[in-house]
Amino acid sequence: MVKDFKIVHESEIDGTPDAVFFAATEGNSGWLWPSPGGLEKTVGGAGPMGSTVTAWDPPHHYASRMEGPNGFYNELEFEISQRPGGKSWLRYVHSGVLFGDWEKQYDGAAKHSAFYIHTLGQYVKYFAGKQAGFADVQGPAASSSPEAFEAVKAALGIHGAGAGGHVSVAIAGLGTVDAVVDYLDPNFVGLRTEDAMYRFFGRNAFGAVVGMTVHLFADGADAEAADAEAAGAAWSAWLNKLFA
Repeated sequence: MVKDFKIVHESEIDGTPDAVFFAATEGNSGWLWPSPGGLEKTVGGAGPMGSTVTAWDPPHHYASRMEGPNGFYNELEFEISQRPGGKSWLRYVHSGVLFGDWEKQYDGAAKHSAFYIHTLGQYVKYFAGKQAGFADVQGPAASSSPEAFEAVKAALGIHGAGAGGHVSVAIAGLGTVDAVVDYLDPNFVGLRTEDAMYRFFGRNAFGAVVGMTVHLFADGADAEAADAEAAGAAWSAWLNKLFA
């Protein structure tokens, strides 16, 4: 089954429209994932990951669209307005088509969108304008079990902390990660340190394995990439050991 979807998420961001626009267009590595292929800053130009820029009006409006076979399309739109006190209001729209189990996929996409936009807000507030070293980590097959994400939360010490609390978790090869819990719900956890964000995804609830991303804000692009690769390997080993 093929069916259209549209997800709308609105929120206040603690940062200027310029900072939010940069995050949406050029700072993706800091809150989402790096966007290969560059970005042409004009309507009709090349957008991230093979998309086309369909709206370019900095710092208020940006949109891109990707199309493919069998009616596939994926469109992202950011509408940004200024709020008092150096803040912004973001209206984020994600639309496209889903194949197969539409309701389950839509539920997963909507919950992921809320987490991603929260992370964009954290990026703008604490790391605005910076690029990040990035690593994507996937758990082993055993982390697809129904109770897997609860095991991750327990190992992180989340249950005793709660959103807004602090955790300290020892990661072999990294030492002790002391972090603020900036996001917590049944399917997602966000941890933030002075120079990094760690995002945990309970995708076992949506038929996949647990995953996480690493966003490191070190000085110098080469340092970021090298540190992120090492951090990703350390967290991967941690997940594999947890589900061994």
